[in-house]
Amino acid sequence: MGSLTSAAITRRLRAFGRRAWFDSHPDASPASQADRHTGRSGWRSFGIAVAALGAALLLALYSSIAAEDGRTWAAALSALTALAISTWVAFTVVPALARRTPLQWLAYRMEYRVTREGVVYLLGIFVIALAALNTGNNLLFVTLACLLGGILISGIISQVVLSGVELRLDLPEHIFAGQPVLALAELENHKAMLPSFSLRLVGARPSRSRQSRAGGEILTKPVYFPYLPAQQKRKLAVELIFPRRGVYRQDSIGLQTRFPFGFLEKTRQVQSRMEAVVYPPVAPSEEFYEILPLVTGELESFMRGRGHDLYAIRDYQTSDSARHVDWKASARTGSLQVREFAREDERRVLLVLDTAIPAEGKPPGWREAILERGVGLCASLAWHFYEINSMLAFRSAALETPMAPAGENIYEILRHLASASPADAERSVLGELVDMAQTFKIIVTAQPRGSLPTSLWSTSYIAFLE
Repeated sequence: MGSLTSAAITRRLRAFGRRAWFDSHPDASPASQADRHTGRSGWRSFGIAVAALGAALLLALYSSIAAEDGRTWAAALSALTALAISTWVAFTVVPALARRTPLQWLAYRMEYRVTREGVVYLLGIFVIALAALNTGNNLLFVTLACLLGGILISGIISQVVLSGVELRLDLPEHIFAGQPVLALAELENHKAMLPSFSLRLVGARPSRSRQSRAGGEILTKPVYFPYLPAQQKRKLAVELIFPRRGVYRQDSIGLQTRFPFGFLEKTRQVQSRMEAVVYPPVAPSEEFYEILPLVTGELESFMRGRGHDLYAIRDYQTSDSARHVDWKASARTGSLQVREFAREDERRVLLVLDTAIPAEGKPPGWREAILERGVGLCASLAWHFYEINSMLAFRSAALETPMAPAGENIYEILRHLASASPADAERSVLGELVDMAQTFKIIVTAQPRGSLPTSLWSTSYIAFLE
């Protein structure tokens, strides 16, 4: 993050599109004003309860003194009055305070880890406890009590720091593997008066049941918030890089702190159910640059030969098809002449990824490596036709998109490529393409060369992955 300028951060944050970010001033909304009114009412009830219980305590002390002096009636009246006040507080003020007190923190799922400093601290407590028991020195017992009280205070304060804090992590809509993206981490403190200190937003790895299908965890580096005031929000831009394509899932996100003494690292786990679809990289590879001229040449030849209106008659060239030879014009001029038809107005391309990869006699992991080559090549080709505004359709064993402007289905194609996996050799889609003679096809396949239907060769460019 250090190498990013403020202008770059602003520019990248625009990629989030229309997203509702929280306002950092909570006093602006009607809901926050209602919450503030409820808070004032709760504090007023709390003050009344403290004053009433204080009066009941004074009456109880006066009753004890009056009983010692022999004033039985005054002692009884004072005791009954103190009991009545306490009963009134218990049945009227206490329920109202309980209704206003958020108790969600009781259900927080906490994880604890003793730090290296905490281990040293506990060893010191153990040594002092042994010395106090062996010597019976009161000063050692007082020191031991203070050390144990430090642990108790640390637990209470860290619990208060983690409670009442709402967290949020927003990701861009489109993410490509290997390219840095900016996410936005946000914490909001709902506590009325108490701030939170030294908070870290950390990721938790996905569960084993999901890890086989997931690309990994989303949040790999902690995000540090040094100070979070009461009733306010803090936002930080986080740079994330996803190394490979796939579906990344985050079962939970942790809110972590070592405050106040650093003896114990306490993490509050929050269920997130977050999912990020990471597209394969679309940056042109060396293999893409090798086949692009061949694909372009085949496409130009196909488009020129598939027109319906006669454009011109010209001399024969070695790249021309024999079926376009005009024999009458050739006999008249004494040299081969070919008919050239008007080119179609639109480039129409069907991109085919054949995920049926044979596995017989292949080493482990070979199918996955071959598929990765095919997915990367298809992603680069699809993005190329999207940039030149072509008409594009896509076909695989699990997805079929209609012919449409590439801008309408490019992200659907990339989303499918993000989670594509090898299929059985019997699920090849090549046999279904024979009847599509009017559409130029780019086929990416791992099938042997001799297994392809003959009719595909004249209407397709075929990239063999093996």
